[in-house]
Amino acid sequence: MSTSNSNLQSASLLIEVFTEELPPKSLRRLGDAFSEGIFAHLKSANLTTDSSSVTSFATPRRLAVQISNVLNQAQDYPVREKLLPTSIAYDAHGKATPPLLKKLATLGYADIDLSTLEKSGEGKNEALYLNVVAKGAALEQTAQTALEQTLSKLPIAKMMHYQVQQKDGQLADVQFARPAHRIIALHGNNVLNISALGIGASNRTEGHRFLAPGVLTLSSADQYEDVLQNKAKVIPSFNKRRAQIEAALLTAAGDDLVLMPDSLLDEVTALVEWPSIYECQFDEEFLEVPQECLILTMQTNQKYFALTDKQGKLRNRFLIVSNIETANPNEIISGNERVVRPRLSDARFFFQQDQKRPLASRVADLGKVVYHNQLGNQLDRTKRVQAIATGIAQKLKADEKLANRAAEIAKTDLLTDMVGEFPELQGIMGSYYASHDGENTEVAAACSEHYMPRFAGDALPKTQTGTILAIADKLETLVGIWGVGLAPTGDKDPYALRRHALGICRLLLEKNLSLSLPELIELARVQFSQKDVQEKAKVADIYEFIIDRMRAYLRDQSVSGKPFTSAEIDAVLGQSPSQIHDLIERLTALREFNALPQAAQLAAANKRISNILKKTSTTIPATCSSKLLQIPAEIAVNKALEQITSTLNAAYEKRQFVELLKALVALSDPIDQFFADVMVMDPNPELRDNRLALLQQLHQKMNLVADLGKLA
Repeated sequence: MSTSNSNLQSASLLIEVFTEELPPKSLRRLGDAFSEGIFAHLKSANLTTDSSSVTSFATPRRLAVQISNVLNQAQDYPVREKLLPTSIAYDAHGKATPPLLKKLATLGYADIDLSTLEKSGEGKNEALYLNVVAKGAALEQTAQTALEQTLSKLPIAKMMHYQVQQKDGQLADVQFARPAHRIIALHGNNVLNISALGIGASNRTEGHRFLAPGVLTLSSADQYEDVLQNKAKVIPSFNKRRAQIEAALLTAAGDDLVLMPDSLLDEVTALVEWPSIYECQFDEEFLEVPQECLILTMQTNQKYFALTDKQGKLRNRFLIVSNIETANPNEIISGNERVVRPRLSDARFFFQQDQKRPLASRVADLGKVVYHNQLGNQLDRTKRVQAIATGIAQKLKADEKLANRAAEIAKTDLLTDMVGEFPELQGIMGSYYASHDGENTEVAAACSEHYMPRFAGDALPKTQTGTILAIADKLETLVGIWGVGLAPTGDKDPYALRRHALGICRLLLEKNLSLSLPELIELARVQFSQKDVQEKAKVADIYEFIIDRMRAYLRDQSVSGKPFTSAEIDAVLGQSPSQIHDLIERLTALREFNALPQAAQLAAANKRISNILKKTSTTIPATCSSKLLQIPAEIAVNKALEQITSTLNAAYEKRQFVELLKALVALSDPIDQFFADVMVMDPNPELRDNRLALLQQLHQKMNLVADLGKLA
């Protein structure tokens, strides 16, 4: 856009809000939201350019954003706006009417020369238009609005209410995540006259609380990051600080592996402005405790980074990230070692106490734990899962006793002290305690494995008993919660039923289990004694819900790097398969079939047959009678079908889906000739029904692998 403004100036803009320590778990989101909000306002006011870039900063005590190439004044721009029909804008004497004057005043043009207004249109359609060049937005006013609105919309879980003393000595009520002390607003080297949170903007900030205390004055917005890093012992960029911490941890770990969950890295990054890494140790005797307990204690309570050897065995040394840089860190190290010792002692005490009582002795106590007010307690649930697991084991010809025992004790670790302290260890501790109690190795493993997969991409159980229990546990939850009317709606899924359904899909498919999904749902449904639960938990509804999750799962799968198409997925699921373990094989075969020259021809024919059969209201005979076939084309189709039926059946029995689909090619030309020569809906009902029976037999054999009509 060309401009008539001669005084437009471009420079970097810096806005910083300096506060008390901000909530660490949300600092990254606060920093991103702050920078995005400020930039969005400036961009909408045309104060940025195509070359403007945004740099976000977030430390424990500051949120800031630096935007390059920001204009001090947006370019003027033309405005053409329809005002009123001419008949309403002017009276009979050609004078402006009150409605016109009011409209102009509302738009801010009360003093405009009326002769400059434009008339456009003819007759009754003639209207009056405003044609002016509007003044571009001023940076100072826009920055004021941007700062106020951005601060008000930050994702702050809980506000602090406090008071700020104004210049006139009066106290003003303010609310923010933490008390704010300073605000920087610099455009180039000019301080903008804006304010927020009861504080006027300046060009001053503060450095590290301990390493570089005191006030820093910035002469320009571009100095910000360099001054803080070189003079104030602050790395203002969250991402750079996180990357530096990660690199330093890897260096300090040496030949060992450092456990760095993203959530812990983010939280520690949000706790320090000038990170320093120190190595600490704990007594080797604590390594007798399951390492998951020690790792979780260090990560959750102390924000420490545990170390393991290359085989994954926990070491008795760990790393800390401190906000203090010192040449003599002995006090920091000894202080942290002193703090972690009682935490690890607690974990050891819980572990030792829990082992004094076998898991089996805790089963009855599950009756004291409420599961759901309409579904009973955890003991009721355990008995249902036992019955489902035993039924699945029977279908798979697996060890029913192991499945029953695993289901009986799997939830008892919920009653242990360790899991009470660290709920994240449920299942894991069950496996340790079951092994200690002398339970079968598969039973012990199933105590942990029955939670798998916990999330998309998670590992599956390794043992057969764990797999059976994982399916049973997820089925019981899905059917039970569905039965009390809490099926997922929209984005709401408080009981994670979608995750449970996807887990069932993965277990059946990836473990290649030839189990009927409707039968599994029915097996779970009948375990509920509540009649209303059985009535609401309809097998067909739950089946469709699970298949919908399977559809989403299949969209992420591929052959030779090429994802399956929606048409291919609809084709294999369009038959409402009771067993889903071979869906990938079916899709792979369908992909190969689709490359054949006759594929489109067969798909179109199959779709035509489907449409004819759907429109038929009469009862179709189970088989076609060859004696009633009269026309050569229908005789040829029947003969071709008879010739390949044994091949189709044998291939289907052996799950040779590619061979099966390729055998259908022999039907391509006979079917086309059939539709060219034969009138299916013959006036003679006997001939009509016989031809429908032939089409029905064709349809059934053509769709053994998938509904080919979905490909048309």
